[in-house]
Amino acid sequence: MRFPTATLVLLTGLPAAASAQQGGSPVEERIRSALSAAPASVAEHATVAEHDGTILREGTNGWVCLPDMADVPNNSPMCLDESWREVIGAWQGARDPEYSGMGISYMLQGDMPVSNTDPFAQAPTPDNDWIQVGRPHVMVTVSDHALLDNLPTDPENGGPWVMWKGTPYAHVMIPMAPEPR
Repeated sequence: MRFPTATLVLLTGLPAAASAQQGGSPVEERIRSALSAAPASVAEHATVAEHDGTILREGTNGWVCLPDMADVPNNSPMCLDESWREVIGAWQGARDPEYSGMGISYMLQGDMPVSNTDPFAQAPTPDNDWIQVGRPHVMVTVSDHALLDNLPTDPENGGPWVMWKGTPYAHVMIPMAPEPR
């Protein structure tokens, strides 16, 4: 889930680039891609942004949805709440996230290839539990990582698991079936 540095600006709540003034099919396609990451009840009023921070559509519900990245394998748009934007921003900056409580992120179209154990891995290695094809899922992050202690870490266990356990970016992955559109 590596984003260009400019996305850090958007995800951490600092002023983002000016809203896109473009119309037309490519922008509408990017908006549709981003919104496909979440249930309709979230997507309907979510802000849509490009990974460079450009706002494609202003929203009103606190969610930010990002479209698929064409240069990364698999279809992986995502919608993030405020806590998840902090976690992603902290991960990008290699710092500990600063939030309290719980955060939710939707990736109902799937995920890019990623390590289950190393948040900074860029490719598979014999020991980083690489997931090549990510399934549709919801991600839950909690500021109290002790709550994750009794959860499994195996992505093939048939249910939720903890990804990146033992790191400041640990979170629960909850497999989901894609929502019909």
